Amino acid sequence: MYRRKDREASLIEPKSQVKKGSAHAEILQQNEERTVYRLRETDGEVRITAYPVFPGIELAYHDVHAPSYRLAEPGTAGLIEIQHCREGRAEYCCGGEHYFLAPGPLSVVRRAAIEGEVEFPTGHYHGITVTLDPALAPDCLSCILQDVDVRPDALTEKFCAGSVLAEKFFADSECFVSRSSARVEHIFSELYAVPAGIRRGYFKVKVLELLLFLSALDVAHEKHGYTAAQVRLARAARDALLASTEDDVTISALAQELGASSSQLAASFRGVYGMTPAAFLRAQKMHGAARLLRTGDRTVLDIAG
Repeated sequence: MYRRKDREASLIEPKSQVKKGSAHAEILQQNEERTVYRLRETDGEVRITAYPVFPGIELAYHDVHAPSYRLAEPGTAGLIEIQHCREGRAEYCCGGEHYFLAPGPLSVVRRAAIEGEVEFPTGHYHGITVTLDPALAPDCLSCILQDVDVRPDALTEKFCAGSVLAEKFFADSECFVSRSSARVEHIFSELYAVPAGIRRGYFKVKVLELLLFLSALDVAHEKHGYTAAQVRLARAARDALLASTEDDVTISALAQELGASSSQLAASFRGVYGMTPAAFLRAQKMHGAARLLRTGDRTVLDIAG
């Protein structure tokens, strides 16, 4: 990540994002308004469009058609990400537990706490990430808009483990996933279709609205983490499904094959993939057909068959 003197630089550096697991990174566009870049992964592609909003605060659109990608190294221990999923599903491992972001809720996670790669269980993801670096952000945003009494460092203290308040709600966790709500949907839905001519000002208004909302959010709720054993069970079921896509595989048959109870398997699978095994298999077939339509010259009838 950049140093304090690089205040105008993007919070996400394309070159530093790429690890050994990434095949290629390409900057598609870069100017003072935004940076657009593409990561070509072994099994897909990730496109990120990042907009600087305030010093130390950036908004980025993620369009992912890949099973995973690796984040850049964190610049400070306090760097946090606020994420909203519009379509698909994202998975983070923090403190040995797995957290899943589905369409509707938002998540707040400390970048340094994410273990390994960010996974996308369904193979695709479209969403928004607001990255906040309290070391670079204004001490108080009320200087930008009167009565918006939000301090970025206070948000980090509220949502990231290590503080008394965070320990009260999250114990050793450093990832928060909200419940779905009309307010969250209102804040983010308007960000997916912003006219180009008003982006800069509009992003400032919406980010201030988001931070003000988070500053007043009651975080006392149940956790949404899943254990590594639950995730392994769900992935084993996924592999079994994809190995026999033409067969009509039932939950009970899958559970027997994997040595688990039907209820245990059903709960683990829905927790990881957000749907039943049958719905997951249908969705994967549809995504595969869409990929063939985009990249190949086969006919619709041939792909449907």
